[in-house]
Amino acid sequence: MRTERPSRHHGGPNARTRALLVFTAVGALLAALLHDPGAPVAGRPVAAPAGTSSSAPPSSRHTAEPAPAPDPCAVKAAALPLRARLAQLLMVGVDPRGAADALRVVQAEQVGGIFIGGEDTGLLTGGLDAVRAAATLPLVVAVDDEGGRVQRVDALDGSLPSARRMAEGMSPDQVRAVARDRARALRARGVSMDLAPVVDTSGQPDRTVIGDRSFSPDPAVTAAYAQAFAEGLHEAGVTPVLKHFPGHGNTSGDSHQGAVTSPPLEALRQTDLVPYHDIDRYGRVVVMLGHIDVPGLTGGRPATLSAEAYGLLRGEFGFTGPAMTDDLGAMRAVTDLVDLPEAVRQALAAGADIALWSSGGRTGEVLDHLEASVASGSLPLARVDEGARRVLGAKGAC
Repeated sequence: MRTERPSRHHGGPNARTRALLVFTAVGALLAALLHDPGAPVAGRPVAAPAGTSSSAPPSSRHTAEPAPAPDPCAVKAAALPLRARLAQLLMVGVDPRGAADALRVVQAEQVGGIFIGGEDTGLLTGGLDAVRAAATLPLVVAVDDEGGRVQRVDALDGSLPSARRMAEGMSPDQVRAVARDRARALRARGVSMDLAPVVDTSGQPDRTVIGDRSFSPDPAVTAAYAQAFAEGLHEAGVTPVLKHFPGHGNTSGDSHQGAVTSPPLEALRQTDLVPYHDIDRYGRVVVMLGHIDVPGLTGGRPATLSAEAYGLLRGEFGFTGPAMTDDLGAMRAVTDLVDLPEAVRQALAAGADIALWSSGGRTGEVLDHLEASVASGSLPLARVDEGARRVLGAKGAC
């Protein structure tokens, strides 16, 4: 049997064909790479984009921004039942002779604040501890103690000069000390808020509606003394209330007696509104709006019921704390227009966070009306939530 020897040639027709095919494939690969180095090529893994991993899509490489922490006061307000939220927006006058009336309104409706007016001092000499203990959330206890004609504890703790007399005879440092001493006396009696200082500018006679309740007709002087008074209150733990935005110092009359009109808005910018600039200088305060029609701003309505007035306070003056109404139950500038429950609704809907009525009573009726107003949409729930958030924050409840 004969065995064939291997050929010495490897270049026969089959080998040449294979070589040609290989040459053609290599040429195509080189051309593709020269044209687009990043183009996919059969048999080669696709490169991941720069800065990413080939094991995950690019979007998974980016960490989402953390969500902002929720406002604890907004969370706490939202957790309250609607009626309880609404009740936090009310400051109701109580009988000053003793604790019985205040206990009743706090236990029944858990209002956010009580106001102690009148001449009797019984509730200020005992009983407030029991009233506070009846509240499930911190309770604001407010009085009206400016000095001069508007004082609350003068029979108990001595008389204060009027704002005008303070500015005429004392330095701002002395006024700060006077306010601090007064606030210590108020705090010892259970009071946590003083509806003072007045920041209206007025040169009117002493016994007019503002008159000597104003530190000065000069806005700079008024601001300096009001700041000193507010600082003194703060030092003893009492919350100041600046009043009466947008300005009652040069109105046509007394809003206790009927409708009043101030000078036009542009004139107020040179007088009563000046002390509200740089409002943070006063520290944490409440601002009270007056029942004042301001031409060019409120359209014939009292500022307390005017969304434009609250908008001015929040926008131009940048105030973020609680806004409060003047008395909705005993001042004819409002009571001649609308009954109390509807006045409270209109004030809250316009932008108030605290609705005050010194006459007391009718709390359940007011809350019934407010609940119905939320249901009908005439009092937006967002407005209620905003007000409750500010009130809870201002009294350290969250």
